[in-house]
Amino acid sequence: MKKTRILSLAMTGALCLSLLAGCGGGNGGTSETPASGTPAAENTSSAAAGEASGTFTIGMIGPLTGGAAIYGTAVANAAQIAVEEINALGGPVQLELITQDDTNDAETAVNAYNNLMDQGMQILLGTVTTQPALAVVPYTYDERVFTLTPSGSGDDVIEGNDNVYQVCFTDSNQGTRSAQYIDENFENPQIAIIYKNDDQYSQGIRDNFVAEAENRGMSIVYEGTFTEASQTDFNNQLTAAQSAGADMIFLPIYYTPASVILTQANAMGYEPTFFGVDGMDGILTVDGFDTSLAEGVYLLTPFSADAEDEATQAFVTEYQSRFEDIPNQFAADAYDGIYIIYEAIQAAGVTSDMSNEEICDALIAAMGDLSVVGLTSAGSEMTWDDNGAVSKDPAAVIIENGVYVTP
Repeated sequence: MKKTRILSLAMTGALCLSLLAGCGGGNGGTSETPASGTPAAENTSSAAAGEASGTFTIGMIGPLTGGAAIYGTAVANAAQIAVEEINALGGPVQLELITQDDTNDAETAVNAYNNLMDQGMQILLGTVTTQPALAVVPYTYDERVFTLTPSGSGDDVIEGNDNVYQVCFTDSNQGTRSAQYIDENFENPQIAIIYKNDDQYSQGIRDNFVAEAENRGMSIVYEGTFTEASQTDFNNQLTAAQSAGADMIFLPIYYTPASVILTQANAMGYEPTFFGVDGMDGILTVDGFDTSLAEGVYLLTPFSADAEDEATQAFVTEYQSRFEDIPNQFAADAYDGIYIIYEAIQAAGVTSDMSNEEICDALIAAMGDLSVVGLTSAGSEMTWDDNGAVSKDPAAVIIENGVYVTP
């Protein structure tokens, strides 16, 4: 039977400790009343495996500079919040976070991984994006380093790698779920797709979207592609989509080219509904972009900063107070990721003086029985299959008045 861990409650309790000294007794909890607020009956998974203890070194790899820095910076910021909350609980398990910049480049990511290993990394939270992840996971597999990527969504990231797990949806899941959502919530849309054909993330989502759309008899009237070298001019693709009668454009891409597409569509007077995926989270922060053009854009995402549940609002408040910014989905994925690692450590009963291989094998066994509710699970439980893919409910948001809201 899976052990359910309610991360939102853990987060609320930890915030209470870190922000309001003495709240709830401030003793880090006891076996009868855990600091996380989790009922004692659900806080027993580590007992069977032995008591987890020690300070575990978690490495994080992601783009902290360059064009994708909004993703890596959000992951690093949120992960640090979670680490500090957990350490403030005062339990026998403590965490140390060390980070490395990969600039969203595969070769740089491998160098970053080696640097982290030299610094004593035992568990990897990373990488943040798919292409660097594909370069790094062969090393984590060979060297038996337990790996949890917050947002490396490529199916190949986990395929054949028993030590690698995802917090985010796989590309196949995103593509399939996007098609399902559109089919169930829009009446016979005429769909155009614009995707980046030299990017595995974009290609993978596109492929699975098309497959599901065809299964459902949905109408795809046009497909256009672009590459890294051609992502500054989309007039040809937009003109072709408009000529084909597309009243919706599906964008399985990142936010920077998406902002160009929205700007150029507006300039030509073309006003389809735009529907994107998690890579478009960040479009409201693009320098020089007129954010009013994003009004009415839909995103399939597991997190919305305007959600009214206590856990989300506490996290958003803390993130804003520290970084003067609204956390995106990548931040929430990372925050959940640290708590997932923490819960797996406790469930496995590992100690920090074990070898990386021993820790990795024990955490793999624990993940098979772990079930958590976090910021990115829309109130449902996150579980993992034998391949390391997460199962949780996605949610769509729409941009209204410059913020994400639930349709």
